[in-house]
Amino acid sequence: MIRRIDHVGVIVNDLAAAKDFFLNLGLDVLGEAEVDVEVEWIEREMGLTDFRKMIVMLGTQDGETTLELVKFHTLSDEKEFQQHFPTTLGVSHIAFAVENIEVVVAKLKKSGAELLGEIKTYENIIKLCYVRGPEGIVLELAEKIS
Repeated sequence: MIRRIDHVGVIVNDLAAAKDFFLNLGLDVLGEAEVDVEVEWIEREMGLTDFRKMIVMLGTQDGETTLELVKFHTLSDEKEFQQHFPTTLGVSHIAFAVENIEVVVAKLKKSGAELLGEIKTYENIIKLCYVRGPEGIVLELAEKIS
């Protein structure tokens, strides 16, 4: 029986920029660690060897949402990020329920995020928008209208 999604992992090249982006969104740092092949048995089980990585775990204050940012110091894909859109096949975005969507978007834009389109209101039930952050990470932001 599945109880919930435990966390979402995102591989990044610029860990500091990605971390700042999610801190500006309102997540808190739960922990940070540098990991190498000697201690990370999971990656060895997946066939990865000779690597070092830095991990930042972020989460919401209620503990319900956890995001893992990973920067590989070795085995890194140095290519520029792929532009993803909400309609791109595969995992295309991370959705967050927010309060006061306009304030959240303004804060993210000040830190360099790009609003994709505009904030839309659907049937006076919910406000939605998509925002692109560092390395092409796309967020869907949703605010329920009371």
